Amino acid sequence: MQNQTSPLPAEIARRRTFAIIAHPDAGKTTLTEKFLLFGGAIQMAGQVRAKGEARRTRSDFMKMEQDRGISVSASAMSFDFGQFRFNLVDTPGHSDFSEDTYRTLTAVDAAVMVIDGAKGVESQTRKLFEVCRLRDLPILTFCNKMDREARDTFEIIDEIQENLAIDVSPASWPIGSGRDFLGCYDLLHDRLELMDRADRNRVAETVSISGLDDPKLAEHIPTDMLKKLREEIEMARELMPAFDRERFLEGSMTPIWFGSAINSFGVKELMTGIGEFGPEPQPQKAAERMVPAGEGKVAGFVFKVQANMDARHRDRVAFIRLASGHFERGMKLIHVRSKKPMAVTNPVLFLAADRELAEEAWAGDIIGIPNHGQLRIGDALTEGEMLHFTGIPSFAPELLQNIRAGDPMKAKHLEKALMQFAEEGAAKVFKPSIGSGFIVGVVGALQFEVLASRIEVEYGLPVRLESSQFTSARWVSGDKDAVEAFVSANKQHIATDNDGDLVFLTRLQWDIDRVARDYPKVSLTATKEMMVS
Repeated sequence: MQNQTSPLPAEIARRRTFAIIAHPDAGKTTLTEKFLLFGGAIQMAGQVRAKGEARRTRSDFMKMEQDRGISVSASAMSFDFGQFRFNLVDTPGHSDFSEDTYRTLTAVDAAVMVIDGAKGVESQTRKLFEVCRLRDLPILTFCNKMDREARDTFEIIDEIQENLAIDVSPASWPIGSGRDFLGCYDLLHDRLELMDRADRNRVAETVSISGLDDPKLAEHIPTDMLKKLREEIEMARELMPAFDRERFLEGSMTPIWFGSAINSFGVKELMTGIGEFGPEPQPQKAAERMVPAGEGKVAGFVFKVQANMDARHRDRVAFIRLASGHFERGMKLIHVRSKKPMAVTNPVLFLAADRELAEEAWAGDIIGIPNHGQLRIGDALTEGEMLHFTGIPSFAPELLQNIRAGDPMKAKHLEKALMQFAEEGAAKVFKPSIGSGFIVGVVGALQFEVLASRIEVEYGLPVRLESSQFTSARWVSGDKDAVEAFVSANKQHIATDNDGDLVFLTRLQWDIDRVARDYPKVSLTATKEMMVS
């Protein structure tokens, strides 16, 4: 984490912009709901103040997400909590959507990692954690589902330390687990937090005490459990490091809270931790220079594009992380890629599927700009400076299929739909240089289903997906003459992506090895920087 060179304006300093990461089923969506509940954004879990379908999880707005109960598209939510302004980005938990998550993590300053108390560190948790590690993001950990049979607390902490190579500092300590779970001891504030099982939306009771020897503890905790709690905390304090905010901010230590999101327990303590310890908006990296949040002029970058969030609007919303300055509605900003001015008249702030006009926003905020395709992932908007923000990657797909319209007369419509999804980052779309039709590439198989379902629902176009002879794709670059010779000799393998960049379609690893051997001046890469020149 970078330190700002000078104190930030108060409005920026109170921003906390973070993502929630977790393995599927760890309870991330429930935790997101409770954040909204305690932030006053909703009055009851599953129900927002606005009318509409009550009882439906607020962060999962796509029809397929509601049907399957998984989050497949990252959505952003802004709300106040105490003196802080939280910008929470929910990320897909399913590994088939990891690229969307990766890009989302370029737009946040910290991450909350949710772990299931019975399962500990799972494979997807490990992958997501590695992405945070690459970006030195500070991580706060929430061990969820303590009201079910959970593993030993020391065992869970050991597993995090060993698997993720990070020091863990307990911020709270659980008292019992499963049916015997009573609550937690708050180690940072020496308080007792008791869970209320009767009302899942009620905040737990807090008992102020003066340390572990306070006789008041015996009024709330059975003798044997109290004895065990005192022994465990004594051991924990000896074996584990005390919380150190500097180490947390540089990404080498994570504080851990224990709780049960479904019972609203431990969530408020976690939120207080995000406010108290979480980083304020950090400088953002551009090719030209670092852009500090406190800078007077507005600059921001697109990290996600979502089409048809609202079926009634048929629009595309570009999600923008503001890197610096104080944005006001109606401002004219320069769209760096096209070098054209753009009047931002209808910027929106999100509460999951609901949106409201944003009259203003500050560095650290995430705003949506409805547009008709001008804005792409990686684009920069500034008050005039030609900045190119870096670090937003595009990955080579691992699965490829041919795609055709059910009705051959609708081929043109299909092309339009595919280009929209490609710009949104939902799939890679390749146009082979020989033959007609398109090849779509994704990272995980579930994305094919989502793509076909969305093309049908949003464009009224049934499609057929068929297996392709190709298994992966690589971007082509290198010496101009060498690339030309390579392309002309390998036409049956050559395609272009939706940006018009050259792509080499491969069947076997042997294809890639052959190019390295026969064309030393040509490079094939599995990632492409989405920094738009």
